[in-house]
Amino acid sequence: MATHLVWFRNDLRVSDNLALAAACRDPQAKVIGFFIATPEQWRQHNMSPRQAEFIWQHLLALQNALAERGIELCIKQVADFAASIACLKNFCASRNVDALFYNYQYEINERERDAAAEKTLGREVICQGFDDSVLLPPGSVTTGNHEMYKVFTPFSKACIKRLREELPECVAAPPPRGEPLAIKEPAPFNYPREKVDTALFPLGERAAIAKLREFCLRPVADYSAQRDFPAVEGTSRLSPWLTLGVISPRQCLHRLLKEHPQALEGGAGASWLNELIWREFYRHLLVAYPKLCRFHPFIPWTDKVRWRQDDGHLKAWQQGKTGYPIVDAAMRQLNATGWMHNRLRMVAASFLVKDLLIDWRAGERYFISQLLDGDLAANNGGWQWAASTGTDAAPYFRIFNPTTQGERFDAEGAFIRRWVPELRIVPGKHIHSPWMWADKQQQTLDYPRPIVDHKQARTATLAAYEAARKPEDQ
Repeated sequence: MATHLVWFRNDLRVSDNLALAAACRDPQAKVIGFFIATPEQWRQHNMSPRQAEFIWQHLLALQNALAERGIELCIKQVADFAASIACLKNFCASRNVDALFYNYQYEINERERDAAAEKTLGREVICQGFDDSVLLPPGSVTTGNHEMYKVFTPFSKACIKRLREELPECVAAPPPRGEPLAIKEPAPFNYPREKVDTALFPLGERAAIAKLREFCLRPVADYSAQRDFPAVEGTSRLSPWLTLGVISPRQCLHRLLKEHPQALEGGAGASWLNELIWREFYRHLLVAYPKLCRFHPFIPWTDKVRWRQDDGHLKAWQQGKTGYPIVDAAMRQLNATGWMHNRLRMVAASFLVKDLLIDWRAGERYFISQLLDGDLAANNGGWQWAASTGTDAAPYFRIFNPTTQGERFDAEGAFIRRWVPELRIVPGKHIHSPWMWADKQQQTLDYPRPIVDHKQARTATLAAYEAARKPEDQ
């Protein structure tokens, strides 16, 4: 009897899991699940303790779901990717594994690990990989010159054209392969874990699917109108489950089209579909331009920007004490929950880079250290967009005014008051410039004054970018 091994990574689900489904096609084969935790690798990449907890809880849920189907999930812990290759080889030898099934990861370290693993296993184990975390395989959506798109809009149009022609299939969860198995909880990871608010982010694949269905029933139709207002529950908040692969982008697409069949034609739901394609765009870019995984800017000249080294300003930004209410509310939401509203990710990132002139990579690292949905492709793409260093980035001279962003998207300050309670006494129309009101009213606020003047900061930032653009001989 053949033995098939499914190497789980960021695909912690039983439904629509391409590797798992392929491993289970032979009804006579013995199927085993395998997960290798690499805490030292996580430390090197500043993975959030909340994300570590989310992984842990969803591994336990996956272990239960597989056990119900008669499939064992073995969880091992090694230091890093190099050690994981030896661990995988030893496990395959000890269980007489004939075939390995896994879903691709697109970051450069992960791709190098997988190539080394296949080489190490050699001819003794047949290896099969799958493009599971995307709608369309990287490299399959290209320009007329067979190159990766550098601008989102034509990439999006090409994706939608492909999806209209043929939708990627969702595969069912495998049926039981025997009697349910008794399970034993594995030893915890050697990595710090921090509690996740399960009221916001309930645990388990069934809970994630329920959230997806709930969002697609009604809120997705209002997404384009409400998505930019952080005080409104207008977004899906599905990113933590998508990041770990507790749900797949194909499940999202099919559920969206079930409720809103015209989404691919620009009808209701098209705006949220666009967000799924942004996620796709950033993953395809990692494969086409591996340097993005190494913290290099996409636009070479932007690496010459002379960033300011100011630990005090960086700390004030991290702690939500910049004196700009919408920025501070955003950072405090991140620190408290591990999640930040998408509009505010752009505002907070722009403030760090364009107002404080601090290297975008410092912000990228801090976000990853806090985010429950920390994902290299999306996080890097978002930061390079805000810093005007990436593909399809905002032009360097487009600089968000944090005060007017607050006035536009949190007009009465409902979101700000929730996260910056020091400002609850400030009337609505003054919430975005609280010190101007406080000085006129001779009030004392337990809140910092702005750490920079936006107008002056804007001038300095434009000068820094323009100096970086000049040829070397000028």
